Amino acid sequence: MTLRHEAPTSPRRRDGRARLLDELASRGTASRAELARATGLAPSTVTSLVATLVDEGVVRPVDSVGRAGVGRPGQRLTLGRRAGVVVGVDLGRRHLKVAVADLSHSLLARREVAKPVDQDATVDIELIRRELEAALETAGVTRGEVLALGVGLPGPVHSTGELGDSTILPGWVGVPAAGALQEVLGLPVNVDNDANLGALSESKWGAGVGVRDLVYLKASTGIGAGLVIDGRLFRGAGHTAGEIGHTVLDPGGPVCRCGNRGCLEMYAGSAAILSALQPTHPDVTDLARAVQSAKDGDAGCRRVIADAGRAIGTALATLCNIVNPAQVIVGGTLGEAGELLLEPMRAALRRGAVRSAAEDVRIVRASLGHDAELMGAVALALERADIRV
Repeated sequence: MTLRHEAPTSPRRRDGRARLLDELASRGTASRAELARATGLAPSTVTSLVATLVDEGVVRPVDSVGRAGVGRPGQRLTLGRRAGVVVGVDLGRRHLKVAVADLSHSLLARREVAKPVDQDATVDIELIRRELEAALETAGVTRGEVLALGVGLPGPVHSTGELGDSTILPGWVGVPAAGALQEVLGLPVNVDNDANLGALSESKWGAGVGVRDLVYLKASTGIGAGLVIDGRLFRGAGHTAGEIGHTVLDPGGPVCRCGNRGCLEMYAGSAAILSALQPTHPDVTDLARAVQSAKDGDAGCRRVIADAGRAIGTALATLCNIVNPAQVIVGGTLGEAGELLLEPMRAALRRGAVRSAAEDVRIVRASLGHDAELMGAVALALERADIRV
């Protein structure tokens, strides 16, 4: 939503104002001193800009320890609803999640619905439109307040915005996702791979806060990785970095959908896990049930998940040798198995990685759970929001 003011604003002041607003949107809350350091603006300039923005109702103070007064340097600040909102969308093989958040990083509404598999992209887009309208209504937000949408898709999203080869969402392959969504929704849309978004959210709000070099591993229907290097999401030349599911473990192994043999997904993807269980566990028909049975003590399910952990750890060893991350954060449905998956993964990584890389890395469970990708979509929208107040 654009607010108009009578008094003209100098180009230098407008530039400083934009930098301050962008920094607040990224951080959620910040003190005047933090804003001065992050933006490079003089403390006196920040104080003046903040005073104006508070008067306009764009920025509001947040109570802190001791409830510092509005004019105190230690008072934390955040953006108010007048600055706008963002929307995150996580589209999976069987689900759609939509979240609305304000620029203080507060969640205003969340919706989740099941969806049929293998739908055409146009059908999925119509479902997104309906759920978006419902979420905005729940949040009490108008379309005019939405600054940006972030959308996560399961598969490689090329720099062109098209989804690459994907059996998870075959109806989207080759579709210019951002453009197709923007045409129907009439709002600015930004699209990325769901594992990248999981890395973004876990580094911003979850288990990776303060870690500058990390890998987020999403293990569900497929297996993908998002890489944060030196504090920034790394997408690669064509935005397809992190396709660890197609690391070849055995050149003579089963043929993968990508055309190679022996890819990691053929040993640790959901289809491989369910296929291994089918002869003795015909009632286990989805990955979530396999994980729950393992947690309940079923020996067969525990063994298959441990085998998957060892396969993933072997692939991670090579990645750690190359990237040398400080942390691997494991999310997705398979990640819900916790130590049943993580301990075999650690053992395989220690066997396969050079000693220094193995000693440097910690493997932990994602702290944002099933919403890591959804919150990553919110984070992407916050990054790309064009704040014009």
